[in-house]
Amino acid sequence: QVQLVESGGGLVQAGGSLRLSCAASGRTFSSCAMGWFRQAPGKEREFVAAISWNGVGTYYRDSVKGRFTISRDNAKNTVLLQMNSLKPEDTAVYYCAAEEGVVTRTPSDYDYWGQGTQVTVSS
Repeated sequence: QVQLVESGGGLVQAGGSLRLSCAASGRTFSSCAMGWFRQAPGKEREFVAAISWNGVGTYYRDSVKGRFTISRDNAKNTVLLQMNSLKPEDTAVYYCAAEEGVVTRTPSDYDYWGQGTQVTVSS
């Protein structure tokens, strides 16, 4: 069992930065692949970034490559998403998720989810 709590969302102007944090509890966190997803009003939840259990593999959706960076610290049970050069189209609720298996981009593959944190980017 893994419990996830996101923080760090907020309102920022286009071009600005935010850092999202996901605090995890549970014995299996260090063996889980971790992902960040987002959902804008009226849209499907979509993959943003993911990281393998050991941090070696990182994956991004094309629209955030070069702007977002995912990282993890297994000693602190934390996953971060550094978001730079934010755009209005990045506005969404961002969710942290954990998967007890191979890292994937598919939301339904993830076993545990946080409650989400709102990110709003003004133009």
